[in-house]
Amino acid sequence: MVNPGNRILDDIARLATDAAGAAQGVRREVETVVKTQIERLLRDLDVVTREEFEAVREMALIAREENDKLSARLAALEEKLGKS
Repeated sequence: MVNPGNRILDDIARLATDAAGAAQGVRREVETVVKTQIERLLRDLDVVTREEFEAVREMALIAREENDKLSARLAALEEKLGKS
């Protein structure tokens, strides 16, 4: 015959295991819902992605370098015209 004390402990252990599994399922579901809501909020706010930001940043750096070169060239031409 099965010891009733062991059966109760087995039932408690099974319930605890089932509760832990259910809690993990709820946790994953909550994470999914929160992630979806945050993504929707960011889309609605029209926030740029990291890739878009980096692309525009690179374009700005290139434009700044070109602007510096053109400014130096213009200054040299103005100096040349002033000396003539």
